[in-house]
Amino acid sequence: MVDHLLFRMAEFLSRPPGFYFVIVAMVVSTALVPFGLTNVITYALSVAAIVITSVVLIQGYRDTAAIHAKLDEIIVSMRETRNGVVGLEHEEPERIAAEVERLEEEANGQGRAVENGKSMHGAD
Repeated sequence: MVDHLLFRMAEFLSRPPGFYFVIVAMVVSTALVPFGLTNVITYALSVAAIVITSVVLIQGYRDTAAIHAKLDEIIVSMRETRNGVVGLEHEEPERIAAEVERLEEEANGQGRAVENGKSMHGAD
């Protein structure tokens, strides 16, 4: 549940509407300073900065994991690329990890076939 919320927040904040939301929040916070709410605003902005930084890190992790899966796919199937990993960056981390594991197992199987004198694609 919390993971889903964080991923949705990461998705929102990594797009233009999320940026505009942060700008509006900063302007509203600045407008409230003359009313003596400096401590509250400072606290709220500090917490917001920590949350946004964490969300950016989550989004970065997700993108990086998907890129690794895609690169593994290219390496494994040099001649016949499959499109099954296209869009993987939009999936849950468990799905990305499962795809990476599947590709690594496939790569290990093909590596053994080459070591035994067989072609990866069966036609030499």
